Amino acid sequence: MTMTDLMTAANSSKAWPFQEAQKLLKRYPDGAKPDGSPVLFETGYGPSGLPHIGTFQEVLRTTLVRRAFEALIGAKPEDGKTRLVAFSDDMDGLRKVPDNVPNQQLLQDNLHLPLSRVPNPFDTDHDSFAAHNNAMLREFLDRFGFAYEFVSASDRYNSGAFDDALREVMRKNQAILDIMLPTLRAERAATYSPIMPISPTTGRVLQVPVEVVDAEAGTVRFTDEDGSEIEQSALGGMAKLQWKVDFAMRWVAQGVDYEMYGKDLTDTGIQSGKIAQVLGGRKPEGLIYELFLDENGEKISKSKGNGLTIEQWLEYGSEDSLGFYIFPNPKSAKQLHGGVIPRAVDDYWQFRERLAEQDLDKQLGNPVWHLARANGGFVGSEAPGAGDSLPVTYALLLNLVGVLGAQADRDQVWSYLGNYIADPDPSAHPELDALVDKALAYNRDFVAPSLQRRKAEQNEAAALQRLDQELAGMAQGTSAEDIQTAIYEIGKDEAYGFESLRDWFKALYQTLLGSDQGPRMGSFVALYGIDNTRALIKDALGD
Repeated sequence: MTMTDLMTAANSSKAWPFQEAQKLLKRYPDGAKPDGSPVLFETGYGPSGLPHIGTFQEVLRTTLVRRAFEALIGAKPEDGKTRLVAFSDDMDGLRKVPDNVPNQQLLQDNLHLPLSRVPNPFDTDHDSFAAHNNAMLREFLDRFGFAYEFVSASDRYNSGAFDDALREVMRKNQAILDIMLPTLRAERAATYSPIMPISPTTGRVLQVPVEVVDAEAGTVRFTDEDGSEIEQSALGGMAKLQWKVDFAMRWVAQGVDYEMYGKDLTDTGIQSGKIAQVLGGRKPEGLIYELFLDENGEKISKSKGNGLTIEQWLEYGSEDSLGFYIFPNPKSAKQLHGGVIPRAVDDYWQFRERLAEQDLDKQLGNPVWHLARANGGFVGSEAPGAGDSLPVTYALLLNLVGVLGAQADRDQVWSYLGNYIADPDPSAHPELDALVDKALAYNRDFVAPSLQRRKAEQNEAAALQRLDQELAGMAQGTSAEDIQTAIYEIGKDEAYGFESLRDWFKALYQTLLGSDQGPRMGSFVALYGIDNTRALIKDALGD
């Protein structure tokens, strides 16, 4: 495949990253900015709580669009045609204490300080609450292999890098008020100012009326918390802009071309776009995505700590499966809880195996192609690992571990894998070996606590006895397909009274595995072993 082939296929692809990238191509038909600088992608992060998957997904999805845009214009990542900035809004004031962090009183005592100036409540070496949370975000982004530049608001404000933009905000103070005040309740409008000064006495971010004294000098006047009238500079980290104004200011100051945000910020995007225009800039292109929900259908919150953390997903599933789960349908809400992980792992591997056999146009619609490009930036049609497959699905592995019990260990699991894999050496199957550990953890935390095998009913017992007889006549090493065929024939036999094969398999799952759903039973028996499966049947029959 040539770069021309890729460009042609990318320009006609209906995959959402390419559809988003087309917006940028309309913005810059030549594929580059007029001044020759890189096309700038930005993601935002508010470090008021621990990073979660909702934070990570924004960087991933933006990276997918970035790589898609490079494919459209025939650029390689190393060409420097694009940049990705992960921006942390750590000058924002701490408005409330998150529920899921230690040393609550320490944070309570430092409410309304800029997050970068709030003491670190964690037992780490970072010098502030924001620094700790920023480090956690970077650690995971680095682990996944993203190419990005980390930028913090505190660095930009404190260093004076935003000073020129702040002066422009002060020059256009009234025009910005004209945009914002009609959107606010009367009580809020009475004290609203685009500029939030930092108190010289308490260090807090103040939401008080502010008078611009001299826009060119950057001076403002306001009443401090103790009632005294203060005139001071708003430059060099002595003020923070209101959120919607700040959003617009950094778009203009940094020349951002693409930024996506959640559905909850739809109004913010509208107002910030108007403010960006007042400041002499242009709203970036972008996607409004649906939010992630927990298993109860509630919005995931950093402060509540509901839903899954990045660390939790990686304890039970792979990095690739996380990216795969996030990829499809960004405009549709997704639930994030432990129950979605096994399917995501197996679906990822199915698509990875399929990739090598697909034509280029189909590859560009395959999530694995995009994930590999986001991670490694490859240009050819062959993604790293394309065509690879797991010798055992994660679902089957979980069923094996579930039968072995909560006390099972990895050596025991690998001893059973020897029934199914020609070369049962963990070093020969490193990705499966990693999943063994994750399956043990998943079984311990999600499966074992609720696992309960029921007794077989009369017709089920008769069918199980027949299955036991069939297995007794099979040699060790009988193929999974032959075992599956025998199981099918029993379920179809009208003598046992199953209305459908589904009822027969459900009975097998509930009586032998202790769950309502399960694997392809022929594969499970081949993996667990014929003699061991007969022992399960014996237990289910109460013999």
